Amino acid sequence: MDRTGNPLTTVGLNSFGFDSTVNVEDLRALYLRPRHRQMSSQTSTEQDPMPSQLRSTYDSTSNSVSYTTVSKFPPVKLLTPHKKKRILVTGGAGFVGSHLVDRLMLLGHDVIVVDNFFTGSKTTVSHWVGHPNFELIRHDVTEPLNIECDQIYHLACPASPPHYQFDAVKTLKTAFMGTLNLLGLAERTKARFLITSTSEIYGDPQVHPQPEDYWGNVNPIGIRACYDEGKRVSETLTYSYQRQENVEVRVARIFNTFGPRMNPQDGRVVSNFVMQALKGEDMTIYGDGKQTRSFQYIHDLIDGLIALMNSDESRPVNLGNTDEFMW
Repeated sequence: MDRTGNPLTTVGLNSFGFDSTVNVEDLRALYLRPRHRQMSSQTSTEQDPMPSQLRSTYDSTSNSVSYTTVSKFPPVKLLTPHKKKRILVTGGAGFVGSHLVDRLMLLGHDVIVVDNFFTGSKTTVSHWVGHPNFELIRHDVTEPLNIECDQIYHLACPASPPHYQFDAVKTLKTAFMGTLNLLGLAERTKARFLITSTSEIYGDPQVHPQPEDYWGNVNPIGIRACYDEGKRVSETLTYSYQRQENVEVRVARIFNTFGPRMNPQDGRVVSNFVMQALKGEDMTIYGDGKQTRSFQYIHDLIDGLIALMNSDESRPVNLGNTDEFMW
């Protein structure tokens, strides 16, 4: 449903000369299916309108999982060669990255996913493996990458507190060296470069809501500093390449996002509440319970990322929800 209560039939935008609209049902078919079910011998592709997902069957007696792949892929747009782009997505097997990959694939582009699978999972993009428009490369962005592309979406970096605090030095190395390597690639290939930054660059803000020209209030030596400062230096590096090497850059500062494929153990409020509810546990409220958060749905974020990439806006852009809720 949209804000007026009417059902949504498509998601995406047709703006800045780039059409990112896709049918809602095509998108839902990629992930709204049971992740674990007993496959009967009568099951056929005719009974399943979109038999494209990696299927898994759990056997409780042996505590094992059987995986079955299928060869039919979701339908994608047929683009003429001058409209078809070769798009690199780093961190493309993660929560946000996999949804971005889905959208770009459905739009008919060639998509190259690069991920080291530290927090990402092959299962999030397995339904595209084998498709002629899709490539999956296991690679750590802290090492140089030699590839040809038209656009780069740089999402690679642990984003939840348990993950980025697990190895703070690696997080900082990913933020700086990963961004440096991808910007070097963008310079060589003349590709447009978009980096996903974060609302965390504002730190513990003293201004609400935070406009893009707010410089923030960040603790540079705190336990979360590896992520906050890592993203801040990533932005600095990005704009240095814009000024010095004339690289086309876009910076998206992402706020709280939720949706399918969230990691249940990522330590964030939505996943924590859902997991506690599923377990029948009391829901934990931190602080005095008066704090507020703004949440955006994953498909709205993907709309924003694609629109920003194809717009003429090179300044940082906040991507989030203007409505805040108390948790």
